[in-house]
Amino acid sequence: MAKAALLEKTTPHGAHAPLLAIRDLQAWYGESHVLHGVAFDVSEGEVVTLLGRNGAGKTTTLKAIMGIMTKRSGSVMFDGRETIELPARRIARLGIGFCPEERGIFSSLSVEENLMLPPQVRPGGLSVEQIFELFPNLRERLSSQGTKLSGGEQQMLAIARILRTGARLLLLDEPTEGLAPVIVQQIGRTIMRLKQEGFTIVLVEQNFRFAASVADRHYVVEQGRVIDTIPNEEIERNINKLHAYLGV
Repeated sequence: MAKAALLEKTTPHGAHAPLLAIRDLQAWYGESHVLHGVAFDVSEGEVVTLLGRNGAGKTTTLKAIMGIMTKRSGSVMFDGRETIELPARRIARLGIGFCPEERGIFSSLSVEENLMLPPQVRPGGLSVEQIFELFPNLRERLSSQGTKLSGGEQQMLAIARILRTGARLLLLDEPTEGLAPVIVQQIGRTIMRLKQEGFTIVLVEQNFRFAASVADRHYVVEQGRVIDTIPNEEIERNINKLHAYLGV
């Protein structure tokens, strides 16, 4: 697979600027204020996770970055461009792809039809052959309807669709939820390969053991705020703290 061509940005001091920089991100569902100043950075080629209990604001953070949460404020800088006022379709054209927890597979369409449905919104999208190299199962199931796919195959197809669009920043919401351990391992290998190919990934996860196998850094979200940052190499020494944060 050809490595994604990524432009490098630098700060005035010569250091690399983050590909994604979130500052004071606020978001609302109607009158309900759910994000209260989320802030974090993601560098080019990194995998970072958002860890936290159910209802902490992790998925909402991804939706706010993507522009699906229309009532939001603060700053979402992607590749040096402010996106907080942009609608989701324009954010997608900049190179951000969102894979929701429910996957969004069209059950009446075949794997091939699902795969070809989203357009390439920018250069750099993976070809069908590159997709099949990454997900051999999809080649074998090309004519199968969405209803005939296993949960793992649906997850592979959901990720494959956003890779075709030309996205360089992938927002993955609970990609291992409900999957058998062998499929979780396969998803982990896929994430690591995407990282090697130059993709940047923000991953929402409940399973911090899986998160530790793929991520560079972990942001702990609680009550709509990032309350802690744990480098992956320090996850074992912070295991008791993580248990307390996640309620496990």
